[in-house]
Amino acid sequence: MTDDRFGPDRYSSDVLADFSRRRRPAPPPSVEAEDDLVIEWTDTGYCGAVVGIEGRNVQLEDYSGGVRVFPLGPGFLLEGKPVTLVAPTRKATSGMLRSASGSVAVTDHVARVARASRIFVEGRHDAELVEKVWGHDLRVEGVVVEYLEGIDDLEAIIRDFRPSAERRVGVLVDHLVPGSKEQRIADAVAKGPHGAHVLVVGHPYVDIWQSVKPARLGLEAWPTVPRNIEWKKGICAALGWPHADQADIARAWQRILGTVRSYADLEPVLLGRVEHLIDFVTEGSEGAGPVR
Repeated sequence: MTDDRFGPDRYSSDVLADFSRRRRPAPPPSVEAEDDLVIEWTDTGYCGAVVGIEGRNVQLEDYSGGVRVFPLGPGFLLEGKPVTLVAPTRKATSGMLRSASGSVAVTDHVARVARASRIFVEGRHDAELVEKVWGHDLRVEGVVVEYLEGIDDLEAIIRDFRPSAERRVGVLVDHLVPGSKEQRIADAVAKGPHGAHVLVVGHPYVDIWQSVKPARLGLEAWPTVPRNIEWKKGICAALGWPHADQADIARAWQRILGTVRSYADLEPVLLGRVEHLIDFVTEGSEGAGPVR
């Protein structure tokens, strides 16, 4: 019975009834981890741009060029609001997928027998970069890339390989500029007995690192290193990276290589040189000798 002096009986209804009618908070919206999306990891406040996907993880690059890996899923903020980060859905471009080099990706390719022709790449880092950007194309074409430890060995390698019209050799070397040792060796190969079937090209950089656009590391330009300082160590020192031993240099290169997603992250001069080599060994392009 209700006592009118005290108004409605507050205890006559189910006090838990409202809870069943309350709306649960909506889950955070899903956002695809597209390249260059700037997003924040809630736990630590780390903020960076998406530069890659590794399985169920996303790679984020901060303003200083550092790259860290985080699990896809909840726990991110986009413009200050919680979101769930998911792997991007693959979108077709005019029905075609593109490889890292920008060529049409071949998804149903059956491995072919390797061609007799070869591409030699001077430097381990150079070879890793070529593999990352052009690896798909080279496997489709059946072109084997071999590591050339130093251009000083080139003439002997050419002599042993015995190039011919059906067995061409392409070579990519560092710092191929007029007057350099590299240029003299390339000229000697071009004038040698197998010169018609050998193409030596090179980029003008001191090291392949410089072929990566500095913007990928948050730089306007690569630092200038005095001649009396080993270039790679000088670069690491200028960027504040460890550089005491070869392990530090190797880690620095992996950090740089990790920022390369496709041909668009490389300087055009390198792109042209590598494409020229691939054409030469696969299509029988005319011409030999160094490209200046």
